[in-house]
Parts: sequence; structure tokens; C-alpha cells
Amino acid sequence: MAVSEEEVESILADSTKHIASDIVWADDVDHSPAKEFRVEVQTDNEYPLFVAGRFNPFSGKLSFAFILRGTGRVYVLDLGKDHRNPEGVRIGEKHKHRWMDGFRDTSAYVPVDITETWDRPLAVWDQFCAEARLRHDGMMRAPQLKDELPL
Repeated sequence: MAVSEEEVESILADSTKHIASDIVWADDVDHSPAKEFRVEVQTDNEYPLFVAGRFNPFSGKLSFAFILRGTGRVYVLDLGKDHRNPEGVRIGEKHKHRWMDGFRDTSAYVPVDITETWDRPLAVWDQFCAEARLRHDGMMRAPQLKDELPL
């Protein structure tokens, strides 16, 4: 499904986006030490939208992404992972991707609204939800981590 930048802006501006359930982090299906979650996002406009999260304390990375079924990632927060934009400009380890016509989700910018660090996923989640106009009526449980990397 082709989507325009204008349509994505409408989705992001929709203040009826909400998650009614608790969020529980699970083991990465690829057996890395990362924890992940996927949860449906409800809206009055019935967008086919979900949020995916990924946290890897061993590599120092945290991501939250809005994913539109049939399109892919339309809005992403990455912490702890360096990024280079299509024109070659290096953005840094804290950045957001926002769907743009002609670039999809490959272009990023440095957000001023995220002040927490990658190692505080619950606090970052609160900031992400506030900025993205996403109401979470449940609770997010802290990721349960293993003490060390598997050999």
C-alpha cells in the first residue's frame, strides 16, 4: 500500500491513538540478548497500525517504531544506534525517522523532546508516547534481562 507523507502526518496527528493492553517484553525470536514487543494501536480512524519496541542492553540500543501494515515503519525513535542520512550527513545515536515522500523512513533528525537515555526504556516510552500523541492505558513492564551474554 503506497502512503503519502500527508497521510502519515494525519496518522501521527491523530490524538485518538491508544493502546489498551499492558506491554510485556519478550525474548528476541532470533535468540539475541535483545527484548522485543509488538502491540496493536487502536484509533477512531482504524489505521492498520502497531508499535514495535526493541531493547538491547548489551549493545546499548533502544527503538520504538510505528509500523503501518502494508507500508512499513512510518515513525521511529532510535537511541544508541548511529545513523547516516541519504545525503551522507551523520545524525548521531539519538534520532527519529519520519516518513517522507521519496525517502520513506531513511531520513532522520535529532529530536529535542527525548531527554532520557537508551538504558531507561520505561521513561523513554513515556516521552515517546507524549510526543507521538499515543495514549497507553495499560502499563509497560520493565524488560527482564539475563545477567550475561550467551557464549
